[in-house]
Amino acid sequence: MKAIAILGSTGSIGTQTLDIVAQYPDLFRVVGLAAGRNVAMLAEQIRQFRPEIVALCEAEKLPELQAAIAEVNPQPILLAGNEGVVEVARYGDAEIVVTGIVGCAGLLPTVAAIEAGKNIALANKETLIAGGPVVLPLIEKHGVKLFPADSEHSAIFQCLQGVPKSGLKRILLTASGGAFRDWPVEKLELVTVADALKHPNWSMGRKITVDSATLMNKGLEVIEAHFLFGMAYENIEIVIHPQSIIHSLIELQDTSVLAQLGWPDMRLPLLYALSYPERIHTDWERLDLVKAGDLTFKEPDHQKYPCMQLAYAAGRAGGSMPAVLNAANEQAVALFLAEKIRFLDIARCIETVCDRFTPQNRPTPSLDDIVAADLWAREEAMAVSQQLSN
Repeated sequence: MKAIAILGSTGSIGTQTLDIVAQYPDLFRVVGLAAGRNVAMLAEQIRQFRPEIVALCEAEKLPELQAAIAEVNPQPILLAGNEGVVEVARYGDAEIVVTGIVGCAGLLPTVAAIEAGKNIALANKETLIAGGPVVLPLIEKHGVKLFPADSEHSAIFQCLQGVPKSGLKRILLTASGGAFRDWPVEKLELVTVADALKHPNWSMGRKITVDSATLMNKGLEVIEAHFLFGMAYENIEIVIHPQSIIHSLIELQDTSVLAQLGWPDMRLPLLYALSYPERIHTDWERLDLVKAGDLTFKEPDHQKYPCMQLAYAAGRAGGSMPAVLNAANEQAVALFLAEKIRFLDIARCIETVCDRFTPQNRPTPSLDDIVAADLWAREEAMAVSQQLSN
């Protein structure tokens, strides 16, 4: 059995990973779990999967968790705070760590897991977006493998199997278009939080769903693809594909195009990341192309989705700028979800923060540089949001 640890166990990625473990108990066992604040769900996961170590980010809720699992025998090691999450990431004989923590909070635990020799099932795109210049050298230094576990980059990874390094010419990232793909741009001034959370195809967390509505998720995925597959930004393109059946495509030097298809289901890329290079039989619904019907594509509207161009610009700037972009976006989305700023203010806030950032004089930032840039951008985004709301 493959031993795994899950960071963000009560979120969308974590619960779907545990669904896989429950379906294949002879293939996978859970060594560690780390969660944010959902004590009831985490307690149930502990009772079902009996991990050796557990961390809860919100330390003040630890007594509540201890009481909720008092009958569990043997008791897991219980830790709290970000330090506890880092300990889960590096703990014991886990062969692979699933990084399902949303946002830049996943960076330090992922670094800890890599330094402990763990393979990574990467569902936290911010790890590479903010920390790519640090994380990739660590991957090489420690000889571990990084498997993309989100649908788009998993699709690219799957299509690349058997393709020589020199064979890849272009990456095509597909985007659903999010909640507002059929809205006229003039109507976006009226968007509410409830509107932005109505994703037409996928069931995801609140932050990621808003990122899909702004298409920042796709801009961030462009930066992630650059680091994962070594492609220049001019060779990574975004195409709107409303049906979310084709999860991404690659074009080869001879103009052949390869694609990975499937129903919108995050369990598939997660299972492939956990079981690579094996292909595990599942009883999940098979793709019926007749039932899927028409597959359509269109160019993204940059007036409607300015966040994409901001991401390309930050990626090309390099250094700590992608970390600034990511942190400003996280802060702006949180403010929107709290109804402190309007939907269109998200892009305005991010652009202003990036414009105000003074990059370091060195092309390759350290981990300390990235953390400092992240903190600066969050504080700056708060200040900018005050101006936007006045």
